[in-house]
Amino acid sequence: MPIEILMPSVAPSMTEGNIVRWAKKEGDPVKKGEVLLEVETDKAVVEVEAQQDGVLGRILVAEGSNGVKVDTPIAVFAGEGEDPKTLVSTEPKQALSAPVAKQSSAAAALPATSAPAVLRDPGARVFASPLARRIAKDLGIDLAGISGSGPNRRVLKADVEAAARSGTASAATACGAAFEDIPHSNTRRVIAQRLSEAKRSIPHFYLTIDCDVDALLAARKQANEIVDGLKLSVNDLVIKAAALALRKVPAANAAWTETAIRRFRDVDIAVAVAGPNGLVTPVVRNADSKSLRQISAEMKELAARAKQSRLRPDEYQGGGFTISNLGMYGIREFSAIINPPQACILAVGASEQRAVVRGGVLAVATMMTCTLSVDHRAVDGALGAELLAAFKKLIESPIALFM
Repeated sequence: MPIEILMPSVAPSMTEGNIVRWAKKEGDPVKKGEVLLEVETDKAVVEVEAQQDGVLGRILVAEGSNGVKVDTPIAVFAGEGEDPKTLVSTEPKQALSAPVAKQSSAAAALPATSAPAVLRDPGARVFASPLARRIAKDLGIDLAGISGSGPNRRVLKADVEAAARSGTASAATACGAAFEDIPHSNTRRVIAQRLSEAKRSIPHFYLTIDCDVDALLAARKQANEIVDGLKLSVNDLVIKAAALALRKVPAANAAWTETAIRRFRDVDIAVAVAGPNGLVTPVVRNADSKSLRQISAEMKELAARAKQSRLRPDEYQGGGFTISNLGMYGIREFSAIINPPQACILAVGASEQRAVVRGGVLAVATMMTCTLSVDHRAVDGALGAELLAAFKKLIESPIALFM
């Protein structure tokens, strides 16, 4: 009996997602536990496994489709011994539990729903995904002139964009200015919603401090030279310093809720990383109790997978404090938007040589400007200043970071 495969929920708050890739083609045999498709959530791309043996008979939602609602039928599965060719004209009668994402321990069975027909333009008989149709309409492209690369020659987003790039189609505003609309990814849409809400609803205030990092840079250089395989970055040292500062000033390791100020027992540091679809914040758990070698190795691995959209939800959810470092881009100073529900985010600028006065004498020192954005509901000015003072002391006397 044909079985519907429903769009799975691969993250706790997921209501819709994008189908990045089908790992199997129509007619391919599938074994239980094999990767069936890849689904993009607001933060990561997740591999989804088949729950039983059989054959992928019919793909209802092509790869490249965005905004697919959870519980929507996305494919029809032929059970063992069934002819997948018959599924073209057979309505599914039974729904399979949503496929299981690799990082999930279990997935609940989802209710059966009727499978939608493949979208078709009755006049031109062109099969196209909804996103491809919308982009083609915006660009003024005739879908009939595009050869689709999807199942049953269905036109996908990539096909329309390729046609636009090749010069077979063009787009212009009424006054003749060329433009290109880049559809929002789930990640970019969620980032926009969260940061807009944060800036509107959280009473931000900002504290800025300059840190002398000459001793820090010298200690880092020496550690990297004498310890085999160690490649500490400045950011690794900043993470450890922030974690130890939060342990010294635990009242700042907090979040605002409507009923109480929530103080976190663990020091979990989220670190902003630029991913392909926007900002993600992998979390270094218990950063205060980890060595610099552990922090460095963990951040390298997390950042690499963040840039490939391969983080698991448990690796980017949570965290009590965020660090955003733009020093590697030469940014001297900036203010970051708080990452709710956290109360603080530390913006770290570039390390650069500046003129300073020491004991009444002009000198040159390598300085790093850091700005703490603070939720005034949970952390007041004096507490934020105490946290920054503890951070500065650790940065300027870095021996404690290596112990």
